[in-house]
Amino acid sequence: MEAYSPYVAMILVQFAYGGSNILVKISLEKGLNHLVFVVYRHVLAMVLLGAFAYVLERKHRPKLSFAVMAKIFVLALFGATIHLNVYYTGFSYVSLTVATALSNVIPSFTFLLAFLLGMEKVKITSGRGGAKVLGTIVCIGGSLIFTFWKRGCLLKGFVQKPLIHIYDTDQLRHHGNENWFKGSALILTSHISWSAWLILLATVSKDYPAPLSLNALICFFASLQSSFVALFIGRNPTLWKLDWNVQLLTIVYCGVINSALLYYLQTWCISVKGPVFSAMFSPLQLVIVALFSAIAFAERLHLGSLIGAFLIVVGLYCVLWGKKKDRFAVDEQKEDRNGTGDDKV
Repeated sequence: MEAYSPYVAMILVQFAYGGSNILVKISLEKGLNHLVFVVYRHVLAMVLLGAFAYVLERKHRPKLSFAVMAKIFVLALFGATIHLNVYYTGFSYVSLTVATALSNVIPSFTFLLAFLLGMEKVKITSGRGGAKVLGTIVCIGGSLIFTFWKRGCLLKGFVQKPLIHIYDTDQLRHHGNENWFKGSALILTSHISWSAWLILLATVSKDYPAPLSLNALICFFASLQSSFVALFIGRNPTLWKLDWNVQLLTIVYCGVINSALLYYLQTWCISVKGPVFSAMFSPLQLVIVALFSAIAFAERLHLGSLIGAFLIVVGLYCVLWGKKKDRFAVDEQKEDRNGTGDDKV
């Protein structure tokens, strides 16, 4: 059962992220300020993770050096402050399905950054090396097609009228192309930041092997960084006021589930399976969100968007196939070395 635990965890992560994207989209359209939202969710997550870390990790928590503290500060900067604020800014310009579909470029961006930093070795002449390179090219190409090719027939929706009204139809029609490009570009930028977070997290989790404490510190620094940004830009006190509505539900859900539970699950999965594995289930989130959006929001996509999404998913699994073959090769080398050692004994 332990062998399947990372797979079960990542499936739950994608369902939870799908639910949060739906709630966040509704809340942002109803007036929730995304800067304030990022601050509140990380403060809540910091309190929860800090309490659990104090109880469960106080006896075996490693010492926190200045170097590790600096790395955690950068982790918070990439994974929360930059990623989330840029993402939610772009999120307000595009539909829910578009934002979710573009998240599938994360594995390719992660692989590309790892390769540029020398953490990923690629032998293009081998099948697995070629698959990773080709998958990265196809995935990034699919994201560009998804973003810039809005021509072609508009596909028929599941329902004629949305069950949940959150869009200003006339405004979307008037600024559709401009918003689409701007929002997609911002979201892709945020995913580059998230890919950097995945790579750095794989390193820091080895230097500081206390996942609850690590994520509590990430949320602490993210709260400080995001508070500085929010107070500098959003000075209106009314933006910080909370009422008993969907906005408050979204903050609690994202603080407890996303920033606390999911950060911890992803940290654990990365420590067990590596940074690329944690992104392999992202197409599941696209399916969940797309079905909900098609029914609840009556979203419709162009044929070009579907072609781009298909290429993104194909490229994703080319990269993952290459990574899987890499693991098999490493395991075989270990078995050969162990077998040779046993023979000598």
